[in-house]
Amino acid sequence: MAKILVFNNDTNRMETYYRGENEAMPYVTNRTLTVGEFRGSSGSPTLWTTKRAMQSWNATRYLYGAPIPVGFAFKRPWEGGHSNQSQHYAGVAFDVGQTLSNSERNNLRNLAQESGVWSYVEPASLTPTWVHFDRRFGRPACSTGGYPIIRQGSISTYVLIAQDDLNTLGYRTGGLDGIFGTQTRNAVINFQRKVGLTADGIVGCNTWRALQEAVVGTGRTSTTID
Repeated sequence: MAKILVFNNDTNRMETYYRGENEAMPYVTNRTLTVGEFRGSSGSPTLWTTKRAMQSWNATRYLYGAPIPVGFAFKRPWEGGHSNQSQHYAGVAFDVGQTLSNSERNNLRNLAQESGVWSYVEPASLTPTWVHFDRRFGRPACSTGGYPIIRQGSISTYVLIAQDDLNTLGYRTGGLDGIFGTQTRNAVINFQRKVGLTADGIVGCNTWRALQEAVVGTGRTSTTID
């Protein structure tokens, strides 16, 4: 049984679901994406995503009209497997079609691009043996892209990433809930002071880089919250 945190982009609230591995992900229609498929190789008992990412999946699956094999979707930062500010850690990215033929992948990639439901569809020149699409949101904090600025009052799966990072590093946020409250702000300030950044409690470009560089792929610690 997995605990699944879903950021509802329409209400700006976090929702909590409990589903078995063979059950459909929240907001997924006709069981076209199960919890196990979304989980992939992640060993985390807690997963997260957004309502809009699941709705984008629904639209793509409907338009494609056939099963879409999922190679990689969700990962937590300390599990690694992706670049430091990958959208997979936000639960809004999919790497799919690894078992499809080249022509089938090209068809799926073109369909995803033309559908307009994804924020980003990677070109075939970068991912020739799979199709990557994601439903990222928010303006990137860094000019080169990546995660958006988050601060006290923010609610999102990006807040979950920051909380996961901070707790794994030993900076207690008071929970793993996607809600940027006072305890999360204090944890950010303590981390910023430790690494020599401006201690303003805001997770911007430099703080994101420092957090992710310190955590991605390092593994679970005694202070990681499940």
